[in-house]
Formats: sequence, structure tokens, C-alpha cells
Amino acid sequence: MDSFLPLEPGQWVRNPAAPEWGIGQVQSVIGERVTVNFENAGKLLINAARVALEKVAEDGYGEC
Repeated sequence: MDSFLPLEPGQWVRNPAAPEWGIGQVQSVIGERVTVNFENAGKLLINAARVALEKVAEDGYGEC
């Protein structure tokens, strides 16, 4: 994956490849490195160039 969505702290996301993680809130973004606090997996450092995170609605449950 060559590109990734522009993400900002506070946004809600999910990893479609790991739905068991649940919904997560972006904590920080430094280049391609995104720290996300997932409801079922805790705080994880994600390489957004390799993992296709999907943005979800403000409440964390609808699609953007």
C-alpha cells in the first residue's frame, strides 16, 4: 500500500483486517506512524503505509 488516509488525533478508526480490535481513537500521528487506542486491543502503534485504517463517524460507529 503506497498511500494512506490523512489522519489526525481525535479521529475514530477501525482496522478492517482486525475487526476484533473494535473501534479506536487516534492518539498521535507522526508521518506514517499512527498511535491508536482500540477498545479491545489497547494502544497500538500502526504503520499507516502498511495497514489500511478506515475512518468512522464522530461517534465511532458509523462510516465516514
